[in-house]
Amino acid sequence: MIPQMTLPPRAWAGLLALALIWGFSFLSMRIALDEIGPFNVVAHRVFWATAALLAFVRWRGLSLPRDPRIWAAFAVMGLLNNVIPFSLIAWGQQHIETGLASIINASTAIWGVFVAAILLPDERLTWRKGVGVAIGFLGVATALGLDALRHLDLRSLSQLAVLGATLSYALAGVWARRTLRGLAPEVAAVGMLIGATIFALPVAILVEGRIDFALSPVTWGALAYVALVATALAYLLYYRVLALAGSGNLMLTTLLVAPVAVLAGAVARAEALAPSAYAGFALLALGLSVIDGRLWARFGLVSRTSRR
Repeated sequence: MIPQMTLPPRAWAGLLALALIWGFSFLSMRIALDEIGPFNVVAHRVFWATAALLAFVRWRGLSLPRDPRIWAAFAVMGLLNNVIPFSLIAWGQQHIETGLASIINASTAIWGVFVAAILLPDERLTWRKGVGVAIGFLGVATALGLDALRHLDLRSLSQLAVLGATLSYALAGVWARRTLRGLAPEVAAVGMLIGATIFALPVAILVEGRIDFALSPVTWGALAYVALVATALAYLLYYRVLALAGSGNLMLTTLLVAPVAVLAGAVARAEALAPSAYAGFALLALGLSVIDGRLWARFGLVSRTSRR
């Protein structure tokens, strides 16, 4: 069966809230990067988010697992879903626009379908999904531009770094399905962030010399937003929206984040993107709509049985 095209108001409210939260996270990270290095940004983000979620889990009376194998899975998840992508995006945002980083980040869902088809036996790549993935990758190439593919400079490397972050997110999704099933979402989130913090703090010290705490109020505000709102609160909200809207509808958030980030960057930092960035985003949106299939099925362009 095809899920309903309409969502309950609470689900739409959750999707829009996530889009706003994550859309402004790109701007907040860029503001923090004006004063501290990317690895300091990541260390602050995961440390304070861990503290907030750990307090929430304790308040809820939930117990953390004791099995060493689960904690090993948390450590890998923290690397794949937090340390690696956060670091790549933060490093990349030093040299590219906030809006462009968010547009490239929108390819996360495309990578998710592609990687799952390769690594998970129950996620085969149907012809429709294959077409959607191909269109999505064309969108990525368009957003990056031919210059990024021909010449490697700081700007092109930064775009590729953000693209690498999306691949890491996709691998994290597969890892979570294989190793973290059966855990309460809040417990899985805090365990992952503990694992991320264990890696992020020493990396920041090794690469940038120390963890900076003597920061301006603006930087602390930006860090508080990405840690407490865009990470801790967003993870809790994510699982609520997942229960209301389903995983397929969460792809809408991927598309809604980018316009928010583009607008925020334009207003707050006077960023202007090349037409190729918007064309790439349009192709990404088209690719995701083909993968999802519901819009096309509604107009009779895809049969009900071929959506899977």
